[in-house]
Amino acid sequence: MVAYFVSFLILGLSICWAEWTMGRYGGRLGFNSAPGILHAITRHPVGRYLGVLGVLIPVSIYMYYVYVEAWCLGYAVNFLAGNMRFESVEEAGAFWAGFIGLAENGTAFRWGISQVAPYLVFVFVLNFVLIYRGIAKGIEWFCKFAMPTLVILAVVVLLRVLTLGAPDPAQPELNVHNGLGFMWNPSKTVLQERIELPDGSEGWRDLRELVRPGVIEATRAEIADNPELRIERVSIWTQLGNPQLWLAAAGQIFFSLSVGFGVIITYASYLGPRDDIVLSGLAATSANEFCEVALGGLITIPAAFAFLGLAGVAGGTFALGFNILPMVFAAMPLGDFFGFLFFFLLFLAAVTSSLSMLQPGIAYLEEVMAIGRKRSAALLGLITALGCGFIVYFSEDLKAMDTIDFWVGTFLIFCLATVQVTLFGWVLGIDKGMREAARGAAFAIPRIYRPIIKYLCPLFLFTIFVMWTLEQVFGVNLTAGTREVPGYVKDLFGDEPNLVARLSVMLVVTLAAFLAILAARAPKYSEPIREPEDAP
Repeated sequence: MVAYFVSFLILGLSICWAEWTMGRYGGRLGFNSAPGILHAITRHPVGRYLGVLGVLIPVSIYMYYVYVEAWCLGYAVNFLAGNMRFESVEEAGAFWAGFIGLAENGTAFRWGISQVAPYLVFVFVLNFVLIYRGIAKGIEWFCKFAMPTLVILAVVVLLRVLTLGAPDPAQPELNVHNGLGFMWNPSKTVLQERIELPDGSEGWRDLRELVRPGVIEATRAEIADNPELRIERVSIWTQLGNPQLWLAAAGQIFFSLSVGFGVIITYASYLGPRDDIVLSGLAATSANEFCEVALGGLITIPAAFAFLGLAGVAGGTFALGFNILPMVFAAMPLGDFFGFLFFFLLFLAAVTSSLSMLQPGIAYLEEVMAIGRKRSAALLGLITALGCGFIVYFSEDLKAMDTIDFWVGTFLIFCLATVQVTLFGWVLGIDKGMREAARGAAFAIPRIYRPIIKYLCPLFLFTIFVMWTLEQVFGVNLTAGTREVPGYVKDLFGDEPNLVARLSVMLVVTLAAFLAILAARAPKYSEPIREPEDAP
């Protein structure tokens, strides 16, 4: 949580304000897409090609995000139908695997209440019906009802989770109180067991966190004569010294705030010259963090800990959301109802996000092809339908989705975020950028953010990006000092490359080439750019 909030203050707010400012500035110059806005700021053709990332990223992510969106709706319906009463995590995992077609390519296209295909078709059509209606009548109309509903449902589920106590009387240490401790305690006391590592050496694996002093002492007495178990205290400084923690925190900031996507810069271009972007940016990011941490985090982590202990929260996002949480709700009174509420609110949240991913593509096609919203929505619908069909067909082990998420949803987001904050601080200029942001604002961006945006944020981004590249691309373990070629690189360049992974990268490259060709041929980008009369 410390790394997350530090990343929020340095990265989240800095990039957010930079995107809001550049977006509105570009909109005043007559541009509504990331390529057009960056072209206007740089006054150089390279700007439009860098801006293509601001279209490629959200459109590519939408093609698999809508698939996950369908999972949420399908789970909500199946909870309502009483089909989610699992007795083990393995049973819950088997349902998820069958539901999304995890075992074999093509099986995700099967139809039925316990198959993802009908939900995928519904959510795909829903997104384009809303985006077709426009920003005010489609996106704004849906969000105006969906967001309050989402918060109300989240509060209801949160109250239920916080009153769970200790669900299993035989294991009183597995309770919501200790789950909150796992989430918020700065230092950790963990029970570990000795294991044999793949290289033949010995290591230690966390079994569970020990929260209360009485529990710690009782456990210490129990394991006094057992050399295979030990109690280890991990300080906050040890945790903050782990590079993986900062990589995860920065990555979550990008995804949760939609900064570095090309989404905010597009939406901000539609604002008026006197709209308050400083307060709006702060309110949007703060409200998002409240919903993610104070609602989402407090629902999922304590509940999973209370029912399943440390193992319940140690898995990945999909394992926690679609394997562990159904077990949590199955063990609750009125579990079907609360499970329905939880996954339905996830579905509402997902739709608000997927709509935002479509608008950059719509704006770009309208701008470079000089076509109306109806034709641009139809063309983008065809492009994303083909991409989504590819990802859903190659559902085995989620290989296509995982590959695109890695190279686009992480690698390219780092790239675009770094480009945007650098252009704001060094090309648009920190003084001009701050004056533009202050136009119509109730208060100016605090002066401390001048050096943060110009120096610290790019340096922080560059450092995180280098660390991530060393670990995830070159396979350097920064903690252990070892090196092993990562699976994503092996899939593309190894002795036995993965065909699906290569096809997935080719899909992204083809889309990027198409968008770049449009940028090169766009008549609007050849016109002279003039500052508006009321420019600062």
